[in-house]
Amino acid sequence: MNCSNLVQNAVSEVKTLVENAFNKAMEQGKLPQGEIPAFVVEIPADTTHGDFATNAAMVSARAFRQAPAKIAAALMECFDIDNAKWIAKAETAGPGFINFTLKADWFTQAVQGILADGENYGRSDYGKGEKVMVEFVSANPTGPMHMGNARGGAIGDGLASALEWSGHTVEREFYINDAGNQIEKFGLSLEARYLQIFDENHPMIEEGYQGEDIKEHAKAFADIHGDSFVGKSHEERKQALIDYALPLNIAALRRDLGKYKIEYDTWFHESVLHEDGSVMKTVELLKERGLAYEKDGAVWYKNTEMMKRLAEKSGKPLTEKEEAELKDDVLVRANGFPTYFAADIAYHYNKFAVRGFNRVINVWGADHHGHVARIKGAMDAVGLDGDKLDIVLMQLVRLLRDGQPCKMSKRSGKAITLTDLLEEIPIDAARFFFNMREPNSTLDFDLDLAVEQTRQNPVYYVQYAHARICSIEKNLAAEGISPRSCTAEELALLTAAEERELIRRLAAFPNEIIQAAKSYDPARLTRYTTDVATLFHKFYDACRIKGDNEALMQARLNLALAARTTLKNALTLLKISAPVSM
Repeated sequence: MNCSNLVQNAVSEVKTLVENAFNKAMEQGKLPQGEIPAFVVEIPADTTHGDFATNAAMVSARAFRQAPAKIAAALMECFDIDNAKWIAKAETAGPGFINFTLKADWFTQAVQGILADGENYGRSDYGKGEKVMVEFVSANPTGPMHMGNARGGAIGDGLASALEWSGHTVEREFYINDAGNQIEKFGLSLEARYLQIFDENHPMIEEGYQGEDIKEHAKAFADIHGDSFVGKSHEERKQALIDYALPLNIAALRRDLGKYKIEYDTWFHESVLHEDGSVMKTVELLKERGLAYEKDGAVWYKNTEMMKRLAEKSGKPLTEKEEAELKDDVLVRANGFPTYFAADIAYHYNKFAVRGFNRVINVWGADHHGHVARIKGAMDAVGLDGDKLDIVLMQLVRLLRDGQPCKMSKRSGKAITLTDLLEEIPIDAARFFFNMREPNSTLDFDLDLAVEQTRQNPVYYVQYAHARICSIEKNLAAEGISPRSCTAEELALLTAAEERELIRRLAAFPNEIIQAAKSYDPARLTRYTTDVATLFHKFYDACRIKGDNEALMQARLNLALAARTTLKNALTLLKISAPVSM
């Protein structure tokens, strides 16, 4: 049995009941002829009066020129509840809301389905195999990963997992910026630190990389080569230092991300796009399409024209202020070197046109906000569809200790690194905490709370719920009681409010994954695990599992195991461990 669509099936049935009732009411003259407005069907915060509710009558007042309560009454007369598969009854509430109550069989099948699906519970075919790339972190390889990268890693990996579980074909990618100005600055910084070893008065370059890691690389290079590169040319010395340090930094990124439980399908080097001519081919393509021109010895992209075109196409022309702020972008400098923007266009062209991804999702820091419209517009400019490129903008992280903002790192300059964090905070806590808020919200990361082994620590709270269920099963086994499959009649004994509430939330898991994938918000899943843990504790405190009624005991044990399965799968998706004891 697969219960992946039970919530969606019930929602769909309610929508059909409502739409059919509207049509019947119009046919019978109970409502005037009109177009049925869009309405929602949702699980209400308070399920005392129903498992699902709709605002259909409320939003129809203008269309049918009647009070919502009167519309609701007309619909009630036209519902075909007797032939419904999942819905037992409908009732009106308040000024026009309509509540629907599920049949007991829905709850029974939910528990049976979860246990039957086991480790696959939550997976669906919603995405129909759509080929999606998620590019995230893509930290500058000139230094260690900072806190923004750490948050981006948890968000990107969680989103990729949600897409996989919801039936998409997903690839994770790290884009290595191993070409351009930052590598030049990296080489110059290394060179300066290397020369300072032999001449303490040698100056550091202006705005060079100041981290201790640059000094460490220079010293290690000197330990190997001594002063043999002091007398060599500037270019040879700089390139030798880059060739030595850059692979070490990339290896460190792989190592640190691996420790963070992130494994990429592809590590894509920007330098390849320059070496194989892709960047200049993209520039020529823009010229051919009339969207690039030469001026002052440089090649420019007609960003202003493209943004105007797209605004007119969308039906939302630019304001005078927006138009005044637009400017064209340099693709190739007068010295013949392509800009980062040119390489970025070529990279995204490669994703779509060369490697054939249907959709591409980039997780970027919020400081890249101004680049979003440009790169999406550039995709249209090269003949692709910019709407298939989605950008998740991620806000900053603020570390707190004793309720106050704090700094942790002493050895890596001003940057707080992922390594620093994971030396102090468990990996499970880091991944959970970074996914506790939607990406576009600033995140306060409480270092004290992250290491607490109390119910106040959300990841501990969720993991404890899983371990508690394992302990319940173990203790019952010690008394000779083992779980067994229950009949539908036995599971129908689960009628307590706490039992029904838990089952309803467990059944929502596949839909929560789909919604996380659709909204690009894996934080939905950390919130979901907290909900399930809370409802399980509530159920366990109110409904004693061990008892004289063997059928009810087994039904409740089955429900506990369904909760454990759901928690484990949710944590597995987020790459957080599900301990059996704590």
